[in-house]
Amino acid sequence: MRNAACDSLARLYPRQPFLFFTGDLGFRALEPLREVMGERFINAGVAEQNMISVAAGASLAGLDSWVYSIAPFCYARPFEQIRNDVCLHDVALKLIGNGGGYAYGVMGASHHAIEDYGALLTLQHMHAFVPAFDEDVDPLVRKLAGFPHPAYLRLGRCEKPDGLELPPYAPWRRLVSGEGVLVIVVGPLVGGLVAALRGIGPEERPEVWVLSELPIESNAMPAPLLASLQRLRRVLVVEEHVAHGSAGAMLSRAFLSRGLALEAFEHACARGYESGTYGSQGFHRAENGLDAQSLMGRIRGLRA
Repeated sequence: MRNAACDSLARLYPRQPFLFFTGDLGFRALEPLREVMGERFINAGVAEQNMISVAAGASLAGLDSWVYSIAPFCYARPFEQIRNDVCLHDVALKLIGNGGGYAYGVMGASHHAIEDYGALLTLQHMHAFVPAFDEDVDPLVRKLAGFPHPAYLRLGRCEKPDGLELPPYAPWRRLVSGEGVLVIVVGPLVGGLVAALRGIGPEERPEVWVLSELPIESNAMPAPLLASLQRLRRVLVVEEHVAHGSAGAMLSRAFLSRGLALEAFEHACARGYESGTYGSQGFHRAENGLDAQSLMGRIRGLRA
């Protein structure tokens, strides 16, 4: 998705110029954007706290600004500056965190982002955007270009299965219809689940929705989703994020506030590092029950 974001920003820049800050990252990926932007492409060095403060000041001075880094270096290291310089002033700064969830694999916990949007959404005015596929990135970049509040764009790796026809981008999208349980997924791992569902008949197949924008407002949930909730009444929420501050927590609150009487609600999420070892993103997903095989087991259990 990083390449898709670079291409989209390069197309945006001639129409709506901005400043772009990188924390000494993005090599062999962001060069096309640097060529388009020239001196407005700024390598701020390994100084993320200063980078956020400078970008916030530029935004307050009327210069639209985007900030890019590996996700934990984008939200965790400069958290105080995001809180004080960006969110308390409702500055429309755009943060791009690459490698959401366990995407950086064997680089370990210092490079993983399994609590990113939960932490950021504790701050005033902040919004988070989690594309599931490469095709989502351009509409989100265009949306954020005119977004009037602080925003965090969480990039991962597109896992779209071959032949999947995507509906137009929207905060909520139904990807698979079915009469089994209702599954709501945040982020790219939805692709592997959709692929695993091929060949399953509609009576057993779950209905799968992908959610891409946070926080969740109960009055903004689409009518077709609410109808499916009322019909199916068994829900599994899936995300590569810890439970605290998660979409699962937000959804359970939203469902309760609407008085929805569900028969079952389960949450598949990141649990950290139970084995105490590091491996690939696939290894961590499997250890946390977020791989397609484990999720299929959760779905069958909900139907029982």
